[in-house]
Amino acid sequence: MSNNLLKEFESVIESGSKDEFLLSQIDPGKLPAHIAIIMDGNGRWAGRRNQPRVAGHRAGAAAVRATVEAAARLRIPYLTLYAFSTENWKRPRLEVEALMGLLREFLRKEIRSLKENNIRFQTIGREQALETAVTREIERARRETESNTGTVLTVALNYSGRSEIIQACRELAAEYAANGRDPSAITEDDFERRLFTEGLPDPDLLIRTSGEMRVSNFLLWQIAYSEIYVTETLWPDFRQANLFEAILEFQKRERRYGDVRPARKSSSVAANMK
Repeated sequence: MSNNLLKEFESVIESGSKDEFLLSQIDPGKLPAHIAIIMDGNGRWAGRRNQPRVAGHRAGAAAVRATVEAAARLRIPYLTLYAFSTENWKRPRLEVEALMGLLREFLRKEIRSLKENNIRFQTIGREQALETAVTREIERARRETESNTGTVLTVALNYSGRSEIIQACRELAAEYAANGRDPSAITEDDFERRLFTEGLPDPDLLIRTSGEMRVSNFLLWQIAYSEIYVTETLWPDFRQANLFEAILEFQKRERRYGDVRPARKSSSVAANMK
């Protein structure tokens, strides 16, 4: 095990534990630079315990905390979590209200941890459609962590991959029409600069919990060459050991980007990350 990794986790991992064994297998030089997670299974977790769905969402907050802190200790530069999609508005009103309340509560409680772990918080999605109480907490978390230099935690709220792409197309079309430019000159870089994720690298690793084999309208453009890892673990049960397992599976794969040979260009964590 890397001495640096050991030092980062020595206060939270027991000697001889499964977590320590998994961590000892991770190559710190081949960590993914950007991990995206579809957090699924809260409702099923609650249903198996004869509890309301809201109980599953509350339990899922503990998984968020554990995963974010583990990513920060691993010095993963970017972590993106799919928290609320535009389709989630179709859920029962009381469940949506409870989700918004849990989000406010999480941000209030976790702001200190984000600061202590040098994590910078931001969101993607149509934030303006969220209730004022939620956007107020989001802005506070963003403001109080904006100078942090560690992991960038991006939470997707009221997010839709298709809507993101449509919006980028509209902006480009309007700009080119206004300037009389030839749309055939549009490049991928032009398009990416108009996505919600401008400034973020594409995810190297996409994790989905609960065993579902779909991407659910999440980062549709950005995950074109992401390695996908699906676990049967329901999100409320996801902990740092599960994150380690996903990373180990990622490190076994050869990333070819359409070529027949492994890519020479590595997307591993920059050695000089602060």
